[in-house]
This record gives sequence, C-alpha cells and structure tokens, in this order.
Amino acid sequence: MSRIRHIRGSRLTAAGTAATTAALLAAALAPAPTAGATDRPSRATAIDNAAAALVHQATRLGLTPAQGTSVRDVVVDADGSQHVRYDRTYRQLPVLGGDFVVHMSPNGSYRSSDRATKRAITVPTTTPSVKAPEAADLATTALRAANAGELLKKVTAKPQLVVDALHGAPRLAWRTDVVGQDSLGNPVARTVLTDARTGKQIDAWDSIETASGDGQSLYSGTVGLETTQSGSTYQLKDPTRGNTYTGDAANKTDLCFLGICFSRAPATLFTDSDNHWGTGTASDRSSAAVDAQYGTDETWDYYKNVHGRNGIAGDGKGSYNRVHYGTNYNNAFWDDSCFCMTYGDGDGTTFGPLVALDVAGHEMSHGVTSKTAALTYSGESGGLNEATSDIFGTLVEWYANNSSDPGDYLIGEKIVRSGFGKSALRYMDKPSKDGNSADCWSSSVGNLDVHYSSGVANHFAYLLAEDSGAKTLNGVSYDSPTCNGSTVTGIGRDKLGKIWYRALTVYMTSSTNYAGARTATLNAAKDLYGAGSTEYNAVAAAWSAVNVS
Repeated sequence: MSRIRHIRGSRLTAAGTAATTAALLAAALAPAPTAGATDRPSRATAIDNAAAALVHQATRLGLTPAQGTSVRDVVVDADGSQHVRYDRTYRQLPVLGGDFVVHMSPNGSYRSSDRATKRAITVPTTTPSVKAPEAADLATTALRAANAGELLKKVTAKPQLVVDALHGAPRLAWRTDVVGQDSLGNPVARTVLTDARTGKQIDAWDSIETASGDGQSLYSGTVGLETTQSGSTYQLKDPTRGNTYTGDAANKTDLCFLGICFSRAPATLFTDSDNHWGTGTASDRSSAAVDAQYGTDETWDYYKNVHGRNGIAGDGKGSYNRVHYGTNYNNAFWDDSCFCMTYGDGDGTTFGPLVALDVAGHEMSHGVTSKTAALTYSGESGGLNEATSDIFGTLVEWYANNSSDPGDYLIGEKIVRSGFGKSALRYMDKPSKDGNSADCWSSSVGNLDVHYSSGVANHFAYLLAEDSGAKTLNGVSYDSPTCNGSTVTGIGRDKLGKIWYRALTVYMTSSTNYAGARTATLNAAKDLYGAGSTEYNAVAAAWSAVNVS
C-alpha cells in the first residue's frame, strides 16, 4: 500500500502561526509559467499548492483547529490543473464522510472543491457511552444474522472509534470490522457502524467486495505471459508490470484475529521448467494461475494505456494473486490489506473457478476505487462502487480483444454453471434480467444489496456507450430500455471509460450518491469534451433515461 503523506501543519491553528502559513501562501501565489504536457506540476508541487489552499480556504472547506488532514490521491491534468484528495480526522479520530477534493488551476491557485459532506464536523464528546467490547458483540451478532443458517467459527471483531459524517449529522460511532469462517473454512466479513452513544446500528455492509456471487488458460485460450527466469526455472512473475505475480493458496484460508492476520493462505509462486504454463484444464493447477496472471496483465495495461494510471495504486507497484483459495469457494475478492487478488475454485455446480477476465478487472478495480473516491460500500455509494467495478471489468474485457472471451456487457458469464440458473451474474443492458437488480433509480434503490443497486449505473453505462433499443454485438443480443421512454444515442466505450474514470478520480467522494454521480460525470464530460458538447449532452440524456436527474 502506498504511504499517506501527512501535510506539515495540516492541523489548523490560529492565524498567528504565520511562518508556515506565509510560506505556503507565498508558494501558492508565486507566479508560475503556463504548464504544458512536459512541464506540468509534479505531485509534490500539487500537494504544496493544496496545503496553501487548506490554509486560505479553511472556512470554505469546513476545517477547524480540531481537525487533521492527510493526502489520499493526486491527479495532475495535462494542462497543469491539479486535484488533491484528502481524508480528514476530528480530534485524531477518522471521519467517515470527511473526505474532500481540492481543485486548483495550472498556476496552483484554488479553483473549487468537492466534499463528501458540507455539514460542520464536530461532536460534543469523543468519549463513548457504549464501550468497545459491547460494540464488538453487536457487530458479531450482525455478522451471524447476515449469515443465517451457517455455523460460523473463528469469529473476531475489531472496533475502531470514528466520527460518522456519512449518515446525517456527525456523531461518535464505532466502526467494527468482524470476520469469521464458514463451515468450509472460507472467509466471511462485515463492517458494522454502531452509534457510540446509544448502541443502535447505523449501517452495515459486506467488507469482502465480491464479484458474486504463454499459458493455456481455462477461459481465455493460449495467452502470452511475461515471466522471470531464475536459474533453470521460470517464475510466474512479471517484471514489466511492477513484479505482479501469481501463487498457489493450496486450498487454505487466512486466519486473522482483531485485524491481525496470524497466518495467511500461502501464495506459493508458480514455477515452470519450460516457460509454457498450464494445459487449459482444471486438473492442472497452473491453468487457473494463467487466467489470474493474464487478468492482472490486461487490467494493468488497460489502466496504464487508456487512463495513464501506473498500477492499481498509481505508484507502479504490482499486486499479486492467490488461486485455489479455500474449499469449493464461490468467490473472488480484492483485499487492500495484502494488496492482492484472491480466487476460489467454485463448487463446480454454481460456479467454476472464478478467474475469468472480467472478474479480474472487476475485483482489481475495487482496489482503484479504494485508492481514489473510496465509495462507501453501502447504500447508493455502495451501488456505485460495485458498478464502477462492473464498468471497468467490462471495459478491460473489451480492451483485451480476446477471441476466446470476446467483449460483452455480461458480468461473469464464463464462471457460472448450470446450478446458478442464469447465463451471467449481471446484465448491463437491462439489469433486471437477473431478477434482482434495478433498471431505474427510485428513492428505495439505496436499500438494495449493492450488487443490485449497481444496476442503475450499469444501465446508464450501457446506454452511454451503446444506445438504447436492440442491437447485437459479438454474437450477444441486447435490448436496452429507457425508464422515461426516451431514445439515447451512445458515444462509445472509450468515451464512457474516460468520463467514468475522471469522475471517479477527480470528483466523486466516499458519500457520492446517484445524483452526485450525475454531477461528477457531467463535470468530467465538460472537462474532457466541453460544456454543451455531444458527449456532455449524452451523459445528461443517459442519466435521465435511468431516472437520475
């Protein structure tokens, strides 16, 4: 994980602490040449400019002497415009919904900001009435309730005191991460937010972000792989992509207690004697590894070549994969704590091995989201989090242009088996075809599971890329309706991806809902193509077509 840079003097004090303040303001106000593609400001310069903006715009940003800030992400545009994303604390407690983005002109002057909440962030006391053990017990009960019928074992809970600004007026709360194992030893996890004064549950969400539900791969045919030679053997490790690698989890699982992992399932690096990997069959354990490594490669290349992002965290560092995790594990997940992707083999009846290309793109995109907007995995923001992974997982599949797994707007179509009862996990052209997802926004959408509330954004994305109505692509038939009876003309997948990526990395925050996503994507379209452009108008029309206005 990339280090968080803490801004010197970011804990705001009275105006009299003038030395640092004056220096920051001087840096911000100093004349600068017009930035071009080769002389645009560095990340460090953007952070320094933003530090000056925090001092000068403290009131506008809702900053007080009780608060601290830390940099989460930095985006510098080709024209030199700068966007610095911050997390916030209150009396050293993390503030959920305290994040904000400062936007600056090429010369470093403040332009505007986006805040997850505009409420004043303050609470009467940081001493909880509900103690940590009680919060842990409440969260454990919530995890068991969410897994009714399962005999959970090795359940542990780790409460953290926070200020919750995501759910109305700020209040002191316990954020408790509770984890356990099901009867097969596979992981289950939930994050529970509890009012630290009353003990009432504020919110809860799954904290494993899931897709659920040359080598010869299981799903993508024979693919080229960059590997590392070590003596007379080859390692499935890619030195051209940050040393990303794939290892065998040996059907084991992680053992974690109170947020500390005493043991993790292994990731024993796959090796080979002749640099030809796998047989394309599940009986050869390296076949699934080929899929996983290929999915990592294509996702890395998509983000780098299309969006200029160098790795999941944008720092050039590779992640790693674990395949053959657990027993009959019907899941795949991204885990920030290990900066790794983990794939189960499926039970063979509902799912096969979950190493398909769009699953890899989906899960690794959760990592991109966590490093940028960090959309809360609950309510409408949770639906947008899932949709972001569906959108980019789909775009990775199209980008790869693999004839064995051609691009489509079906999610997880390669991994489902007859016991699942449907041809894919989700359908972007008409999300309700899965029996649960929403085609159109309504005030109740936020109450759905995030995999189903994602349907509104998935439907928007399909319409923006491909038009409303019927069409056939790569042999798959689609027929996308609109919720307002309009006809939408799409602008193509490439422009969809560029607009959504800029909205995610520059304008969205942890609390962004569907109305906020509309604003964020319109701002992105305006930046990329101009206000009133065909693309800008198409974004507005596609949101209106799914009842977001």
